[in-house]
Amino acid sequence: MPNSNAAHTQADEHRDRAALALPVAAASAATAAFLSVMHIYFGTDYVGADNDDVMRLVQVRDLMAGQGWFDLTQYRLGLEGGTPMHWSRLIDVPLANLIGFFSLFTDIRTAEAAALFVWPLALLVPLFLAAAIAGRNFGDRGGMVVALVLSAFFVVAHNRFQPGSIDHHNVQLILIMLMVAGLTEPKLSRLWCSVAGSAGALAIVVGAETVPIVAAGCCAIAVLWAWVGRPARRGARAFGMAFAATLAVCFYLLTPPAAYARIACDAFSGGSYLLGTAGGVVLFLLAARWSDRSRRFRLTSLLVVGLGLGAAVVAIAPSCLQEPYAGLDPLLRSLWLDRVSEARSVVSQGRISPESLGAFYAVPLIALALCAWQVARGAEIVRYLVLFTILTVAYALSLHQVRGAVFANLIAIVPLSALIAQKSPSARRNKSLGMAAVQYLALMLVSLQLFWAFAGTAAFGGIDAVTTYSADRGQHHAACNSSGNLAVLAAEPAGVVSAGTGLGSAILRFTSHRVLSAPYHRNQGGILTQYQIAMGSEGDAEAFLRGAGVTLVAFCAGDPETREIVRTYPDGLYANLAAGNVPSFLQPARPGPQGPLKVFRVLR
Repeated sequence: MPNSNAAHTQADEHRDRAALALPVAAASAATAAFLSVMHIYFGTDYVGADNDDVMRLVQVRDLMAGQGWFDLTQYRLGLEGGTPMHWSRLIDVPLANLIGFFSLFTDIRTAEAAALFVWPLALLVPLFLAAAIAGRNFGDRGGMVVALVLSAFFVVAHNRFQPGSIDHHNVQLILIMLMVAGLTEPKLSRLWCSVAGSAGALAIVVGAETVPIVAAGCCAIAVLWAWVGRPARRGARAFGMAFAATLAVCFYLLTPPAAYARIACDAFSGGSYLLGTAGGVVLFLLAARWSDRSRRFRLTSLLVVGLGLGAAVVAIAPSCLQEPYAGLDPLLRSLWLDRVSEARSVVSQGRISPESLGAFYAVPLIALALCAWQVARGAEIVRYLVLFTILTVAYALSLHQVRGAVFANLIAIVPLSALIAQKSPSARRNKSLGMAAVQYLALMLVSLQLFWAFAGTAAFGGIDAVTTYSADRGQHHAACNSSGNLAVLAAEPAGVVSAGTGLGSAILRFTSHRVLSAPYHRNQGGILTQYQIAMGSEGDAEAFLRGAGVTLVAFCAGDPETREIVRTYPDGLYANLAAGNVPSFLQPARPGPQGPLKVFRVLR
């Protein structure tokens, strides 16, 4: 009989794996095929359109060219000495290996194109796997299928999984969804809680912007343990140990000994390592020793630990409790940061682009209301409270900065997929087929960001605006950032370039020059110098050019930042160049028309 039961259990596990693997594989393949076709027919470059995609490629190239493992300085960005970047090597490694593999069969540029094509599409598999498991946790097989459908629409609505998208945000999305899937697994098994702990830790290592969402997950499992005790003992222990162990391994793998004590608020560093591992270990010990104590004792002990960790944060990294860009120069905030759409608050976004608010905020708001409703009616209270906690923090982040909306919209898929599965016509046999189908389609529509994007655009600009919206986006970038238009600059002897902030990453990619400015907050000195050059009078601009050792000026009249500087500083260098007045200390690099990007040599 024991053998029979074991065989039955193994057969059930095999069927469960097959029931999960086949839909995930089908959704991944279908979505990858769609994105590939769109890229082949409409793509203009093998690198993503985001500046971060370009800069990531530059960082990977430097690593492959021999730059040190611990050395993240971008020596060709900013003032002399370069700019210390804050991006994790965890993303560089698979990209460098893919490029190295493809370079065995072709030239290096084709190898880059192949690697950048494969990487984001391959990430669809873990994303859909995490979404399918999270959807199944709440809605069984029907919820899993709907979660895969909604995830496919999510991927299409964003550019993070399109070929060429190689910055770290796609990996972070996967890790956050894995954490959600693990923490909402019905049995709180060791395996899935360990997955959740490791995924949360890796999300912090890859990018510090996920710290609040991961902290919400940590608090959720800790409070759950304190409330229920022994039933959550196994999961809390596994989560805490996996979280602490993953942070420890990554810290010593990625941090040079000289930087062990360094505190950085925008990257994984000694502070986040110390606090994170301490929290994980303490959770493990609490669950191991005191799971059978009274609820009051567990809650009190957890409160004491929480206050201790809070005091440690204040003592170790008080500056990290401030607004992320609190130390940014006011000039940089007005000319640069305020123009970065993903850094805007909901208020700023509503003032500048009210038609986009629905696409950013509607779906997670519906999901939050749904979680609250499920808790109020007593349906799977624990899991919905965990989900509500994580989604609330992600939504609060999105209200502060639009960039958080992508996490909130992804997490929102989980509760919405469960409801949609419950309301499907096949699951509602007591309803008329027609009414059930209408309600089902309505639920599907309001669960899609694309629906709210089109609805907002149509509401504020009419139907014609929907058809012209995509065509108008990013044209100024293509005008000046292409390799063809940068060819004149690339042909010049290696030097130092003064150019608009939006051009910096492309100049690093296509030329051998150092560039003063690119849109990264750690390069405040370079960006400020660039702005002083662009808006300064002839004498001031020349002084800053010579002081920074600039040898070349690249001027793109169509760039939005350039247009704003020309409008705001009508007597500045950029205003003169826009009017065709070239000062005596500059000389065109090539006689005659140069195209949208004009290159000037600084005369000595």
